[in-house]
Amino acid sequence: MTVFALLFGVYIDARSKDPALFTQSQAALHQAYGAINTLLLLSSSLMVVMAIRAIRGGVRDIAPYLFVGAIVCGLGFSLMKFFEWSDKLSDGINPATNDFWMYYYILTGLHFFHLILGMGVLTFCWVQSRKPSLDARQFAFVEGGACFWHMVDLLWIVLFPLLYLVK
Repeated sequence: MTVFALLFGVYIDARSKDPALFTQSQAALHQAYGAINTLLLLSSSLMVVMAIRAIRGGVRDIAPYLFVGAIVCGLGFSLMKFFEWSDKLSDGINPATNDFWMYYYILTGLHFFHLILGMGVLTFCWVQSRKPSLDARQFAFVEGGACFWHMVDLLWIVLFPLLYLVK
C-alpha cells in the first residue's frame, strides 16, 4: 500500500506539471472499461465477504462457490484489461507515448500483477473452504487471504478515478 501511495503521489505531481497532456491523454481512455472493472472487483469483494461470513456462520457449503465467483470476477477483470491494453497498443499508444501513458501502464500493470497474485490467494481460500472444518490457524490464513483481495480491490478503487475520472 505504501508503494502505491508513493506512486499515486508521483502521478499527481506529474499531472500537476502538465495538466493539458494528462487531460488529453486521459480522454483516449474508455471509461466503460474502468467502470466494468470496478463493478467486477466490487462484486468479487462482496462474494469474498459473504464466503468468510458463510464459513464463520457454519454455512460452509456456499463458501467455495462464492470464492469461485470472486475468481471468475478476477478473470473478467483480466479479460477486460487485456482488451483495454490491446486496444491502446493497437492504436500505437504504449508506455513511451508520453508521461500519462507511462504512469497508466505502470500503475495498471502493477495492480494487475497483484490481481493475479490475489487470484492465487483466492484459489488457496477456495481449497481451504472445501475442507470439512478449519482450525483457528487455517481460518486466519483464509481471512488474511480475503484481506489481500480487498487490498487489491481498494487499490483499483483509487486507480479508477485517478486515471479515468479526475480532470
